[in-house]
Amino acid sequence: MRKAYPTIMTPTDGIYIIRVPDLDIDTQGNDITESIEMARDAIGLKGTTLEDMGKNLPEPSDLSEIVHGDRDIVTLVDVDFISYRTELDNKMVRKNLTIPSWLNKKAERAGVNFSKILQEALIKTLDA
Repeated sequence: MRKAYPTIMTPTDGIYIIRVPDLDIDTQGNDITESIEMARDAIGLKGTTLEDMGKNLPEPSDLSEIVHGDRDIVTLVDVDFISYRTELDNKMVRKNLTIPSWLNKKAERAGVNFSKILQEALIKTLDA
């Protein structure tokens, strides 16, 4: 499920304060790009938390209804809540694998942590 929430970015003292009125959250960033990333993360976290509590996500307000100051930047920030949740899911999953017996013996003698090596190799391979 993807939603785009209005955000208000207020430049102040070299940073941007970001307000997401529909979710009653604030965050900040050093520039506009970082501010949008921080807003996306804050929206994703708040949204998945609400879902975990059994609550519905509020519908995004219409951009034209957002009250803001003259210096503020008002924009939409979208979040794919399913993707966000997937990226945060650190629950371990048991996988069986097959390797040659000689390699298993050598790795065990060396004290190799199979899970750690597999995770590192997958992260490198998938550029995750």
